[in-house]
Amino acid sequence: MTVHLPPGIERIVKDAVRSGQYRSAEEVVSEAIAVWQARQTATEPTEDERQAAIERLKNFGTTHQLSLGGMTIKQLRDEARP
Repeated sequence: MTVHLPPGIERIVKDAVRSGQYRSAEEVVSEAIAVWQARQTATEPTEDERQAAIERLKNFGTTHQLSLGGMTIKQLRDEARP
């Protein structure tokens, strides 16, 4: 398969190979596709997972004496939701 990349993307790929991070352009593109594929198949956390994360945050904040500046965890959570 032959893929034609826009000049800006091609420059990024070449720079990544030139830097020594990757051995070839194919390796750069393969990793980019793997990251894209993982993002496509990622699932949203369940409500139980969200609640568990909130509890961990509460415990962490209490343990390390951190403040949310007057916000509640619920307000912080609601603000972070899309």
